[in-house]
Formats: sequence, C-alpha cells, structure tokens
Amino acid sequence: MSNLNDIRDNEGSRKKRMRVGRGIGSGKGKTGGRGVKGQTSRTGVAVKGFEGGQMPLHRRLPKRGFHNIFRLDFNEVSLDRIQTAIDAGKLDASKPVTEAALVAAGALRRVKQGVRVLGTGELKAKVTLEVAHATKTAVAAVEKAGGTVTLLASAKASGETAA
Repeated sequence: MSNLNDIRDNEGSRKKRMRVGRGIGSGKGKTGGRGVKGQTSRTGVAVKGFEGGQMPLHRRLPKRGFHNIFRLDFNEVSLDRIQTAIDAGKLDASKPVTEAALVAAGALRRVKQGVRVLGTGELKAKVTLEVAHATKTAVAAVEKAGGTVTLLASAKASGETAA
C-alpha cells in the first residue's frame, strides 16, 4: 500500500510536448521538422488534395449519382416492434397509434420527417395506425388483424403513397 505523499501519475501517462526550434541538440532545431523552404515550410498552409498543379484526383474522376434534395427522411418502425410495445403495455391498442405515441412508448427515439411502418414481424392486435407512410405488406398485415392505416397529409403532399 502506498502513502498519500507517494501518489503520482502512471509512467508515460503525461508526455512532454515537443518544443521545436530550440537548438540543434533538441533534434527539432533550425527548420523545426519542416524541411527546407517551399510552401509547406511556411505557416498557414492547407494543401489537402493539391497535387502541385496537376489536375487533382477528385477532379479527374467523373461525377456520379444524384442527390434528391426533396427526399423525406422517415424513421422506420416494424410491426414486430409495435406488437412488442403493445404486449409490454406501453402502447394502448384501443387508442390510435400516432407518431408521438410510438416515441412515448419507446418504439422510436424520434420522429424525423415522419414514420414509415415496415411489414416485418407479426401483428396480432387490432390497431389504428396514423403514420406518414406504410409499406404494402404493413398495410395488409394491419388490415388482416382488423385494424386500419391512416396516412398523414405531410407524406401525401410530397408524392408518397401507401404503396
């Protein structure tokens, strides 16, 4: 057992920083590890991707793909997860299952730009879902269990359908 006056950091846990430009004996004197002359020996140089005037790789390669700026980012929840929440008593199947109810039940962390219900898993309870989007298999499974799916207007406005 060590005494209070013997307490110190572990060996090597605190490393002294390299002080550049402090003489030849330091190993980092004179040019301070920057080499000789040139752009990168100067201060304020940021040359990521610069290839000395040659056309850089990221400009030589062709542009690919398309990014749809109007795409909605849905948070997805499966029927299995909804059924688990109902079984645990966190969701009330007699009331409409809304996006806010799913978050409150812990089935989702947050509603992004709406909720999409996926058809994976099995739904036994008769529920009324009020969500932004649902897959064909999810709608079929909910209707088979005796429930209904209502799509919210925000998703329909952007061209999304239940299909």
